[in-house]
Amino acid sequence: MPASTKTFDAEAFVRGAYALAEKMDLEGWRSCFTDKGIFTDQSIGVTYEGSELDYPVRQYGAAFADMHRELYDMWSIGDDTVIVRLALQGTHTGPLATPFGTIPATGNRMDAPCADIFELEDGKIKRFDCYPEGSIILTQLGVIQNLAAAVEH
Repeated sequence: MPASTKTFDAEAFVRGAYALAEKMDLEGWRSCFTDKGIFTDQSIGVTYEGSELDYPVRQYGAAFADMHRELYDMWSIGDDTVIVRLALQGTHTGPLATPFGTIPATGNRMDAPCADIFELEDGKIKRFDCYPEGSIILTQLGVIQNLAAAVEH
């Protein structure tokens, strides 16, 4: 049910969406989006929609069994935009699917900066732009030095 803009707390809603991702509640995560909502991973230029809105959450959850999003700062602009500074943290224990191939588990720890921008409409996510620091993630996983050799096709 859409929240009233008079009582809607955009930051609390976004914190709740992150909590669903942390619990790997994929149905709950998808339900946070409008019918035409989109999720764009800006580090790779891929946009997800519909039943694929949970793809990045699923992939990171499979690759990092202890996946955590450490929220540092949150700023609201009006009732419809929330900007978050966070870190993506976890141990690489499973395969990480990427557009250029799959990175097998390295056992390395990831603690990578990220910025997220949520555009909300009627109490749901209309647009989610995620800006994870891909080069830091690949460096921490130990694969950036020879990326071509590190991925499996």
